[in-house]
Amino acid sequence: MRPLDEKETTAVFEKLFKFTGPNLKHIVERPATEGPEDGGGRYCFRLHKNRVFYVSESLVRRATNISRDRLASIGTCIGKFTKGGSFRLTVQSLDLLAAHARHKVWLKPTSEQSFLFGNPVLKGGLGRITENTKAGDGVVVFSMSDLPLGFGSCCKVSAGLQESRSEIYCCQSSV
Repeated sequence: MRPLDEKETTAVFEKLFKFTGPNLKHIVERPATEGPEDGGGRYCFRLHKNRVFYVSESLVRRATNISRDRLASIGTCIGKFTKGGSFRLTVQSLDLLAAHARHKVWLKPTSEQSFLFGNPVLKGGLGRITENTKAGDGVVVFSMSDLPLGFGSCCKVSAGLQESRSEIYCCQSSV
């Protein structure tokens, strides 16, 4: 387990910024509440076996007693680097993204299952969408009862959705 280098940090922050926007600073500067020390330190990003973990510094210090080959996971796995070097978010990062999301989409109960099976969201299944969402922006998808279901990218500008037909795609799943 090691800290991210400059190139890896840039790739991770660019992907997180797509979904959180300026709220990324709240993720980076978030104080940790766990650990025996006063204050507990902060959260940091660590790389272990091509996976990026979001973990408190006190837990990182305690995990140094475990050898690398025996350490399976630590903290929250937010994503992984592919063999080609690109970074992909995993579904474990959904809680972190949902708490700090800039753009959100709420689905009607009839289209939740379709989205969870990997199908795109149609305008007819869209309950609400945040204002000023542009095409290509990262969105976090919620049920109408504010339960995070997944994340994806918006396919249509939110301002132009009122005039469009109900059969067009609004959001494509990223997971």
